[in-house]
Amino acid sequence: MFNKLVFKNLKLKKLSTSLVVVASLLVAQAPFANYAEAAGAEKVEKKKRKTQLVGPRVGKKVQKAFEAYSADDIKGALDLLLDIEASKAYDKAYVARMVAVMYATLGDNEQKTIDYLKQAVEPDILNEGDQSESLKLLGDMQMQTKDYEGALKTYYAWMDFSGESDGQTYIKIANAYYSLKQLDKVIEPADKAIAAFGDKPNQNPYILKITSYYERKQYKEAIGVLETVLQLFPENKQWWVQLPMFYLLVENYDKAGQTLDLAYKLGHLDKEGQIKTLASLYSQSEAPHKAAILLEKYIASGLIKRDDKNIGTLANAWHSAQHISKAAGYYGELAKMTNNAKHYRKQGMLLKQDEQFAKAIVAFDKAIELGVKDQGRINMSIAESYFYLEKYKKAYAAIQKAMKDPSARRSAKGWKSFIVDTARRKKVTI
Repeated sequence: MFNKLVFKNLKLKKLSTSLVVVASLLVAQAPFANYAEAAGAEKVEKKKRKTQLVGPRVGKKVQKAFEAYSADDIKGALDLLLDIEASKAYDKAYVARMVAVMYATLGDNEQKTIDYLKQAVEPDILNEGDQSESLKLLGDMQMQTKDYEGALKTYYAWMDFSGESDGQTYIKIANAYYSLKQLDKVIEPADKAIAAFGDKPNQNPYILKITSYYERKQYKEAIGVLETVLQLFPENKQWWVQLPMFYLLVENYDKAGQTLDLAYKLGHLDKEGQIKTLASLYSQSEAPHKAAILLEKYIASGLIKRDDKNIGTLANAWHSAQHISKAAGYYGELAKMTNNAKHYRKQGMLLKQDEQFAKAIVAFDKAIELGVKDQGRINMSIAESYFYLEKYKKAYAAIQKAMKDPSARRSAKGWKSFIVDTARRKKVTI
């Protein structure tokens, strides 16, 4: 139950094809240039490699391919690049990178994109920016094709080569570990992602941490993360709902109730299960009146289904709150829904307690008609009701029926004498 409720909105996002295409476009827009540092990346000083250029013959063909690409003729650009026969190692790596970019842009052959990216990066001779971006794109493509182990190696290789690390890459690394079911390894890169984002927090690494802890049943640790997330992203209503659910997992009903109550007051509860959970917590915290009002409101609005289970819960809540007349009314509705003798019996008992004796008798009669088990006691209750209505003859008839039941005979005998004496005193013939 909790898995569905708590993690309905925590599913991890996979890399989309559009992300890969965007990455490839960033690489392809300036084929003869180096690239800027990734936004928000941490730089480590490293020795610069010498810039290289492709040979004139290859360069002319690459330029034609880039012109085709700029005219949105991606297929034509790819054909031109595939037709190049480079002999120098650098030229081969460079052309392979461009071929990979075209395949990635077309988005219809992930494996060829990966194969050509590997050809481009494995010699480790591309210019620094090209090598860096190619490694990153390769990691993204490996994630796309679910080669998570390969993606991990590539992302770490990118960090080693570039001296950079950024929050998004750490999220991808954490996601790869999660996909490999290496749940304990999710935490470190997720924490590094959180640190990398600094004062502009991102929710995704927190989601990964929560998921890792939850699936390893480390609920207290998950709660710690959720409490932080709620402070950082109070506008996101999913956290207001999920934190109380985790409190329930560790049986901290007070905090669960307090947090869900606040979520309700902030307008974050809009599902049937959420309202019913809050009503249940109200009842557990000895506030059945609040539970009854809440359930009644949302059953009336239609958010909570008006079925026998929910009407039964509402009836019990009003009964616990000592609103006997309201409870009796809802037990009556429940009885009509189910045609169940025990609900008519319950309605009758509450109506009698509320001194609505005539209505109580109708409910008791229906319970007997439907075959209620303790008919002796029900007939005693009918006799009592008639007695208080001063209908002594009918009270006497009912008590006579009650005496036929061995389980009720002793109590009924006392009532019989009381009815007879009262009728005699009031000069009523029975």
